[in-house]
Amino acid sequence: MFALFQTIDLVLNIYTWILIASAVFSWLYAFNVINSSNQFVNSVGTFLYNVTEPVLKPIRRRLPNLGGIDISPIILLVIIFFLRTFLWTTLYPLVA
Repeated sequence: MFALFQTIDLVLNIYTWILIASAVFSWLYAFNVINSSNQFVNSVGTFLYNVTEPVLKPIRRRLPNLGGIDISPIILLVIIFFLRTFLWTTLYPLVA
């Protein structure tokens, strides 16, 4: 059972870093720091968008309009933090 909890925790941790990379990439893209016509940059951006957008889209629909500020990644990071904490402090002691 410990291996299952560690695997779930690892997946949530990796997704956290992908979410952070996606936010940083979007800032770099918006401020024209990276070359959007580069094929590698474009493929990285497409990957990050395809991995994060299905989770962020429902959060964005529920948020009020904040005038161009997107806090959905922050809310998702809080949700992931809650899930990881809940996993180790509540579920794991019940199973172990």
